[in-house]
This record gives sequence, structure tokens and C-alpha cells, in this order.
Amino acid sequence: MASRIAALLLLGVVCLGFATAEVLVDCCLETTDKRVPLKIIDRHIVQEAGQGCDIGATAFITKIGKILCISHPSQEEWVRNYIKYLERNNKKNKA
Repeated sequence: MASRIAALLLLGVVCLGFATAEVLVDCCLETTDKRVPLKIIDRHIVQEAGQGCDIGATAFITKIGKILCISHPSQEEWVRNYIKYLERNNKKNKA
């Protein structure tokens, strides 16, 4: 009985991890074009206007879990470069 409860708790934790890893809880309501240090960013999510959110934005999630709402990649070259870097590093880490 205890092993079933432990298995269910573990499954719940795993599912919660997947859900929070890819989905923003809230939309970015405003953005900034201020650069942030690349070394503090863990991952990103691109928010498209009209797909559940009012504005387009890039949500950079820091290594400590803070969400930074930055300009959409179509507006800032440095944002596109950060995203390319993060995607390259993500593929290396998964391999």
C-alpha cells in the first residue's frame, strides 16, 4: 500500500515538472528591451500575440526560476541570438 502511494506521488511530481517546464503560468503583459546577462538564463518561451496572450514577447526563465519578459525575437537581434545559443546548448545537454 505504501509503495502505491509513493508511486502516485512520484508520478504527480513528474507530471507537474513537465507541465511547468513548457507553459507560462501568466502572459507577459509588458516587455523591456534591456539586455540581461546570458549566463543567468536557463531557458526561454516565445509568447505569440493572439495565441492566448495580448502581446508578443520572449520569456527568459533564469536559473533561479524568475521570469523576465523581454521583447519578441522579431524585434531584437540580441534576443534571437540568445535563443539560438540556448537552443544549441539544450541540444548538447540532451545528447
